[in-house]
Amino acid sequence: MSLWINQLLFGIYPYIALTVMVLGSILRFDREQYSWRSGSSQLLRRKQLMWGSNLFHFGVLFLLLGHTVGLLTPHSLYSHVITAEAKQMVAIVAGSVAGLACLAGVILLALRRFGDPRIRNTSTFGDNAILIILLVQLLLGLLTVPFSLAHHDATVMLRLSAWAQGIFTFAPDNARHILGLEWPFQLHLLLGLTIFLLFPFTRLVHMLSAPVWYLGRRGWQVVRTARPNLGAGRGR
Repeated sequence: MSLWINQLLFGIYPYIALTVMVLGSILRFDREQYSWRSGSSQLLRRKQLMWGSNLFHFGVLFLLLGHTVGLLTPHSLYSHVITAEAKQMVAIVAGSVAGLACLAGVILLALRRFGDPRIRNTSTFGDNAILIILLVQLLLGLLTVPFSLAHHDATVMLRLSAWAQGIFTFAPDNARHILGLEWPFQLHLLLGLTIFLLFPFTRLVHMLSAPVWYLGRRGWQVVRTARPNLGAGRGR
């Protein structure tokens, strides 16, 4: 049973999450282009938003780049430059700094969103949920640091890299790399896949945006200023 569950979670679920992410994002951009935005509330508590947003975006972009390069670069390519043990230590130090910065940003954004009644009342369930999910994901990521330090030979890092690369190469029995890993690693992977799954249905889609996309958007938003009814109250 444990082997079957491991295969379901780490062998099948990744393809479900990535498929929903890609197809869902395409469909949303095609059918709901006006919802493709970050939904900023910068007019309220702007200073707190600035600090929280900057810390979050700096941290999350660094983490995304680090995870992508670190997990998807084959060991045979970087082994001529750096050992696996040294690469793991670089990833731990850099990832911890970026993770703490991102965590501080998420906490500031969460305090702002849940602490201000005006922002809270205009927030959707998806806005609140994805913020909490990101907070938990960052805590799980930081929790993996002491477990990674306990593996001086970088075996866990190599297993995680083999698993991530195996997803894109459709390696058979790829989930075996995750079997037996400590629970923080497994939960961190599962929640990360779930974020991919939820990606098209949240404001996170704006990460894929560039200003050029809006040039081809169907139609334009019409904004009109309200004019006072000068004839109101007058007799005919």
